[in-house]
Amino acid sequence: MGSDTLSAAIDHMRSWAMHEGRVMHKPTQVGDIFGSLVFNDAVQQARLPKAVYQALRDTVTKGTPLEMSTADAVASALKDWAVEHGASHYTHWFQPMTGITAEKHDSFFSPTGDGGSMAEFSGKELVRGEPDASSFPSGGMRSTFEARGYTAWDPTSPPWLLVNGNSATLVIPTAFVSWTGESLDKKTPLLRSMEALSTQAVRALKLFGVPASRVTATCGPEQEYFLIDRHFYYNRPDLINAGRTLFGARPPKGQELEDQYFGAIPERVLAYMAEVETELYKVGVPIKTRHNEVAPSQYELAPIFESMNVATDHQMMTMETLKRIAPKYGLACLTHEKPFAGVNGSGKHVNWSMGDDLGNNLLNPGATPHDNMQFLFFCTAVIRAVDTFQGLLRMSIASAGNDHRLGANEAPPAILSIFLGDMLTDVLEQVEKGGAKSSKHGGVLDIGVSVLPKLPRDAGDRNRTSPFAFTGNKFEFRAVSSNQSIAFPATCLNVAVSESLDYMCGQLEAAVAKGEAIEDAVASLLKTTLKKHKRIIFNGNGYSQEWQKEAAKRGLLNHKNTVDALPEIVTPLVVKTFEKFKVLNERELHARYEVNVETYNKTINVEAQLMVLMANRYILPAAFEYQRAVAASVTAVKQAGGTSREGKKTLAKIVKLVDAFRVQTDVLAAALDHNAPSVEKHAKFMRDKVVPAMVKLRELGDQIELLAPHTTWPLPTYREMLFIK
Repeated sequence: MGSDTLSAAIDHMRSWAMHEGRVMHKPTQVGDIFGSLVFNDAVQQARLPKAVYQALRDTVTKGTPLEMSTADAVASALKDWAVEHGASHYTHWFQPMTGITAEKHDSFFSPTGDGGSMAEFSGKELVRGEPDASSFPSGGMRSTFEARGYTAWDPTSPPWLLVNGNSATLVIPTAFVSWTGESLDKKTPLLRSMEALSTQAVRALKLFGVPASRVTATCGPEQEYFLIDRHFYYNRPDLINAGRTLFGARPPKGQELEDQYFGAIPERVLAYMAEVETELYKVGVPIKTRHNEVAPSQYELAPIFESMNVATDHQMMTMETLKRIAPKYGLACLTHEKPFAGVNGSGKHVNWSMGDDLGNNLLNPGATPHDNMQFLFFCTAVIRAVDTFQGLLRMSIASAGNDHRLGANEAPPAILSIFLGDMLTDVLEQVEKGGAKSSKHGGVLDIGVSVLPKLPRDAGDRNRTSPFAFTGNKFEFRAVSSNQSIAFPATCLNVAVSESLDYMCGQLEAAVAKGEAIEDAVASLLKTTLKKHKRIIFNGNGYSQEWQKEAAKRGLLNHKNTVDALPEIVTPLVVKTFEKFKVLNERELHARYEVNVETYNKTINVEAQLMVLMANRYILPAAFEYQRAVAASVTAVKQAGGTSREGKKTLAKIVKLVDAFRVQTDVLAAALDHNAPSVEKHAKFMRDKVVPAMVKLRELGDQIELLAPHTTWPLPTYREMLFIK
């Protein structure tokens, strides 16, 4: 890389350490700021008339329809609160099928007849907006000329204030639908799936004599990300436009020493993390942990559990905040699944559970899970759901970016399986054999040092290779990727479990109607269900070749890439199930299939075009310059009467390599001229022809990088980007 860019990055880091790092800031008191920019329950209770507040709470907690008079009162209080905090605009914030968020800002203020202005905000403006829907992905549901779309206020996710420099904007979480009423977003199906899950879970609880009236799907999504100096970022066209490095030789030191994981957080990074957390605390995001991840310059933060809908909103806000704050510290935040080859990529583990309105976690096994009939029922329902809908769940996390990560000895494999741990596996094996009589216990871990306390040992170890793992009182969907919204994976999981609960409740209800005792009916149902679906349970090494073979014997799906996985969303079983629970209809599901296929094609096309551009404008000029320098050296030695044998070998090697690189660049460029009669066939061509051509071009380019002089290499290298912090 050019010395100017490297020097700028080092100077910026030193400048921050000398000046910014010396400024002493009083640590933020979280209790003083948490939720300070949120129109939360406490603010609603203080500002709304009692009857209005209660009506709003009934809408949030019970799903009671919201009257327009209530909306008007809420809008008035919301406007007053926002304006008092400096807001001049409001926006209906929604999550289209692009995978990111969208917003259009409208002013509260309107001119008055006396030349002044007045802030106004009605219930109608609160509950519905009308953005142009023509330019958002619709998968063929809407034509370009059919522009009308509506945003609908989601009262279950509280509004908040986006404060940015000299502006403050009231952000109102909304769903986004077309004029025909079809979902154009990720929130609408998520909310529908949560309703479906609640209905089926309450139905199950009634069979066990539990008087709950509502069950909420909850989750806590972790977020992994990379931070690099922004000067390096601005000098990498691939990072700017594709989010990942398309060229880049592996450095002499990567993550082999494992000295990054949980290591001391660099000062600049820690300062950045603190400000990110402060901003997130203000808008009510309950961040709990932060630490160094495995790869150099990779980090993670994670919140505590929340309602799945709110957690999804907060997760999108978290990604936006991570990227927005980074430049203030001379950094760039990368959330791509695999920004750097040869080191671990980034995931987004979604910890998922269910809780009723009586305060009970339905996936809590208790001290004696073999006696906890209700827990065993819900746990078995999840096992059945993951086995039955393994293709749908695999599809829900499929993307061009995640193809680089899944199964790469760093992330879960593409084969869906469930890790249960020793205790739960043993209990369920007993259930399958006719009844569980005991549970394994972890006991006490004696460390062997007298001054250290004896630790309670968990009843089972953890398994980082599992895509879907039980972790004490929740399941962890570990295959979700770092750059995607959690909304659709969560929706698919909710639908799968809803169908499973529906089936199992139907079996129990039929047995009880025939006079069978509920205990006997549950025992019989669990036994037959586990026997049929236990193939999905695997506690071993998901990276091993043995598991690949074993999974095939068990009949488990192994969709190794996005193109293979995407059709799972439009299988007859999936369509029937989504329609049964009124989450998405067949047309809406096919639209999502089309959107995902087109996104895959466009992603590969952008990356391939970038590679051709970088090859021609960056790598080849540097390679030719090095080639000329070596040739000039060989000629100079010859003119001086000597013979440069090694010089000739070096010249021959670089000439051969550069020629091969130039030819492969043309091969890739030619492949991009492909036309196909359908997006599906084009996606297969991209997978089978373009992606391998990209891999080959990268291999040649990375070999050139290892030969070319550092002073003339035009791109920041891995050893610089990953280790200058």
